[in-house]
Amino acid sequence: MSRPATGSAAAANRAFKAQLNRVYGWYTGGFIAFVIVLAVLEVLGLPRTWIGLTFLLATVALYAGIGVMSRTSDASEYYVAGRRVPAIYNGMATGADWMSAASFIGMAGTLYLTGYGGLAFIMGWTGGYVLVALFLAPYLRKFGQFTIPDFLGARYEGNTARFIGIFAAILCSFTYVVAQILGVGVITARLTGLEFTIGVFVGLGGILVCSFLGGMRAVTWTQVAQYIILIIAYMIPVVWLSVKQTGVPVPQVVYGAQLQKVTALEQKLLDDPKEREVIALYQAQADDYARRLQDVPASLTAARSTAEAELAALKAENAPVAQIQAAERALSRLPGNETEAAAAWSAAQAAAESRARPLAGMPRHAQQFAGDPDGTPQEQAAFDVSRRNFLALVFCLMLGTAALPHILMRYYTTPSVKQARESVTWSLFFIFMLYVTAPALAVLVKYEMFSLVVGTPFDQLPQWIADWHRVDPALLTVTDINKDGILQLGEMKIGGDIIVLATPAIAGLPYVVSGMVAAGGLAAALSTADGLLLTIANALSHDMYYKMIDPNASTARRVAISKALLLVVAVAAASVAAQRPADILFLVSAAFSFAAAAFFPALTLGIFWKRASKWGAICGMVAGLGITFYYMAVTHPWLRGVFGVTSPVELWWGIQPIAAGLFGVPLGFAVIVVVSLLTPPPRPEVQALVEHVRYPNLDGLAR
Repeated sequence: MSRPATGSAAAANRAFKAQLNRVYGWYTGGFIAFVIVLAVLEVLGLPRTWIGLTFLLATVALYAGIGVMSRTSDASEYYVAGRRVPAIYNGMATGADWMSAASFIGMAGTLYLTGYGGLAFIMGWTGGYVLVALFLAPYLRKFGQFTIPDFLGARYEGNTARFIGIFAAILCSFTYVVAQILGVGVITARLTGLEFTIGVFVGLGGILVCSFLGGMRAVTWTQVAQYIILIIAYMIPVVWLSVKQTGVPVPQVVYGAQLQKVTALEQKLLDDPKEREVIALYQAQADDYARRLQDVPASLTAARSTAEAELAALKAENAPVAQIQAAERALSRLPGNETEAAAAWSAAQAAAESRARPLAGMPRHAQQFAGDPDGTPQEQAAFDVSRRNFLALVFCLMLGTAALPHILMRYYTTPSVKQARESVTWSLFFIFMLYVTAPALAVLVKYEMFSLVVGTPFDQLPQWIADWHRVDPALLTVTDINKDGILQLGEMKIGGDIIVLATPAIAGLPYVVSGMVAAGGLAAALSTADGLLLTIANALSHDMYYKMIDPNASTARRVAISKALLLVVAVAAASVAAQRPADILFLVSAAFSFAAAAFFPALTLGIFWKRASKWGAICGMVAGLGITFYYMAVTHPWLRGVFGVTSPVELWWGIQPIAAGLFGVPLGFAVIVVVSLLTPPPRPEVQALVEHVRYPNLDGLAR
């Protein structure tokens, strides 16, 4: 619990903050000078590969240096940074902790691909911090534990609730950290030219140098440095695009005007006969695969016979070697058996159908929801389902934000309860700077793509398209399906994960800016991954080993075990990420649903309802998390494959698996309330502690 700071402690805190101001002021100036030097070297002929490697090595070396200087074996410093992080710097560190690969890399890309629907992420994530400020951060800080499972163990009287909290914290944090390492792999591959899987493990080294050496202390000061890099890197390209297109250096101001221009370009593309031709060709491909799937054995036999006959004819005619080799490759790519054929053709049919739609499958950017509330019954149903999913996603992201363990841990690091509340405000400010820019970035990039890239001859396409295709063909592919030599929008398949990273190249900026943006994305992914890995390691070492197995373990032993576990978890997460289980945004959103269902009911009722009992919380957490995981397992394609689910997908009320927490949160609240009323109340001292924490005037919570 917080205590009034003595005069000497307050003076020490002021001196510490002044020192931080000087250090990070010099650091910001040094980073800007570093970028300018690299820009000059690029003009003088420094190769792009060297620029990318310089950004990667310099930033990782910087983070490693902070980790080395902040190394510690003191438990308070390792777990909560000594509880002396000033509110503004805790807000900046929280902003970096929050600006994951999903926020930095994925969010603007999602807005580019989905338009209005992507605003659910901004509304949900930003609104979640309001819940943090009102319901959780100051009260959790006043309880004074190190971790969320620590709070659950203290509030709900024992290790059962603590153990469930440990499991839930590991589940949502591991899911989240896989997404970050996936982003690290994409960025590292782009910066260095390494293969994606190698890039994942190279980037892993950058993640480990801080959290492994200095725990929360090193992670905190590294995250402040990372926030400075990522916000500068994010802003420069979008401001440049804004000036290039409108002459106004404030992209948020021109957002509406550019959106109107994008709407006009969308109508032009919808009316373009060439775009309709591309759609028809993809639909023909989908129909062909559908016919093959009607009789897979016969279709496979016919396809193999046709390929063999074509190869034999080419050899008989002494055709050019290139044609013969192409025919041999076509024959070798045929599925080996009927099962493989059914799977491959089903996937190909789905891919073709997804591209056999106007605007390359993207909705009109300003269209609120799919369908039409005044249209046919089918259009009205589509509108209702789309709106329902939008609201469900906002709900899950808000409550998930408020319950993420690695974010709530940040508010244990402030000197007082008052500064915990202030740091939430600073967190919102630093996050707002990026979130208010992302919608403008998406529209500016879309205008650039629709007006300059679409309609370009294939032999004159910008170099960045070939560069990104080499990094990962799944992220960017162009195919001249109608053979007219001109790129139509429907002939480009682009992943949302590269929109931000490719923005400097799309805007025609020097490569040094591309390197800086990649370094910013790397900072975002590394900062969040550090916090997540630390959450997992601390849950295992502090909450499980120290609190449940060996309460007499020394501080040095606890910290050493935490570091060892951190290394194991990091390697495991990298191994999963290397398999590319799903896109970054789904993995992140799944983590939010897990956190919302597992923690939000137990935390809020634990703070605001003293009657919430041990068994109520245990049953509520299990029920909420269980139903959320079950719904994802039976509806999401990758998880269905993992668990061998073959039954038809049945969505409840049309809700997509990304918002599965919609079912877990209400169930968690209901079960906690019902079971608590049916079981004995908490001990009087626990209820007294809840009263003490809830009412700030009892001992000056506002201090």
